Amino acid sequence: MAASTMVGTILAPVPAPKFGTKDTETMSNDPVNQEEFKAKLEELMVEHRHLDEEISHLHHTGSGDSLALNRLKRKKLQLKDQILLIEDRLLPDIIA
Repeated sequence: MAASTMVGTILAPVPAPKFGTKDTETMSNDPVNQEEFKAKLEELMVEHRHLDEEISHLHHTGSGDSLALNRLKRKKLQLKDQILLIEDRLLPDIIA
């Protein structure tokens, strides 16, 4: 989506992943679920990079209003939180 088309749109909040249940605690050991997590992680990272580029473009051109810019930044932070949650699920805890 072009940067200029995002200025007037209202972004819906990104739903948080449903982690922390007993079922999802064992998911990290299942190779099928790990592949799903990896695919979702890649999808979120691509969207995060896209938002970063869009924010940078709007900031440098000065074509975006501050409200739209703040919404994009907030969505980018939500994506980063989701990325960190999935990365925590994929990486095993190492007890030193």
